[in-house]
Amino acid sequence: MSQETPPTSVSLERSRRRQQAAIRGLRTTAVALVVLIEITGSLTKPTPGLSGDHLGVLLGLVGVVVGMLGGMRVPACATKGQALFFALLVSSSVTLFWLQPNGPGFLAMFLAVTSATLRVSASMGAAVAAVGLVAQAVVGTVATGRSIGSLALNELGVLAFFVVALLARRLTEGQAQAERMLIELEQSREAQSRAAALAERQRLAREMHDVLAHSLSGLVLQLEGARLLATQRQADPDLTDAVERAHHLAKAGLEEARRAIGLLRDDELPGPEGLPALVSSFARDTGTPCKLEVDGPERELSSEARLTLYRVAQEALTNVRKHAAPTQVELHLSYEIDGTRLTVEDFGEKDCSVVDRVDKGYGLTGMRERAKLLGGELTAARTDCGFRVDLWVPA
Repeated sequence: MSQETPPTSVSLERSRRRQQAAIRGLRTTAVALVVLIEITGSLTKPTPGLSGDHLGVLLGLVGVVVGMLGGMRVPACATKGQALFFALLVSSSVTLFWLQPNGPGFLAMFLAVTSATLRVSASMGAAVAAVGLVAQAVVGTVATGRSIGSLALNELGVLAFFVVALLARRLTEGQAQAERMLIELEQSREAQSRAAALAERQRLAREMHDVLAHSLSGLVLQLEGARLLATQRQADPDLTDAVERAHHLAKAGLEEARRAIGLLRDDELPGPEGLPALVSSFARDTGTPCKLEVDGPERELSSEARLTLYRVAQEALTNVRKHAAPTQVELHLSYEIDGTRLTVEDFGEKDCSVVDRVDKGYGLTGMRERAKLLGGELTAARTDCGFRVDLWVPA
């Protein structure tokens, strides 16, 4: 039985995928812009070299690469490291802007402003943008002699990139907040579902206690009285034994009812450690030899797996008691590498033509469904002269 993914989980997953795609797109764009700056800067005069302005251009181009890639590698929480790389990127941009008036140096300033705003904080982006605006204005008017219109376009470009990056940051923060709210909403719904389920289980526990447990308690007292009366009046031994067995079964049913009530109230769940008691009880009640074998080192199992192993063994033995007359019953519990296997098999039925017991009732069907929910499997089939129930649950 497959469980549908909650709508909030789907929304969260879609949101994360969109955010990751946007981040990958920004990184790809930044790398492409750095490559453009390097190629265009290498072809613009003065070209990179080892002396004079050529050396300055070379250092500026190297600084753009180191500043951008270093800023992308350093964690966003390392503010000092980020500030160092942004300072290198800004200084490299100003150097190229100064030495190559017609070159692509101003693009590195756009990268610095955008990266600082998106990766660190809005205040860091504003600081880098302010430094860039002042530096470009000073260098553009003093060193390069650019026109007012050209400088104004560069300044507007810095402001535009800062505003766009700021809006993108606000969008990312809003998306993160929405994700947190969705997670809180999902947790709240799960808590409400658990509370409703617990309330219903407690109601069922009260009903079972008031009706079933009280009825079984009365039955146990009546059978106890009948047993004592049969003993005192020296009734037929077969009748006395039948009353004794009925009394024992009623007591066992009362214990099971109390245990079921405890399960509904979240008491400790039974598990493989309860199999020896089931085996000894079956052998005592039916007079049929019954044994349990355990292979492999015992491992820690989930509460659901523990309960499933116990309930399947209990149901299988109940079916043997109701529908068969075997000469021997064997339980085999094996802790395998990838899971745990329980086999319940009876041998040597007096009448091997007995009709198949599979799907006679709802017990094994329910156990199949329980095993499937755990990702396991339950099979039940006749053998040459008996019946075998095999359960496997993953580790």
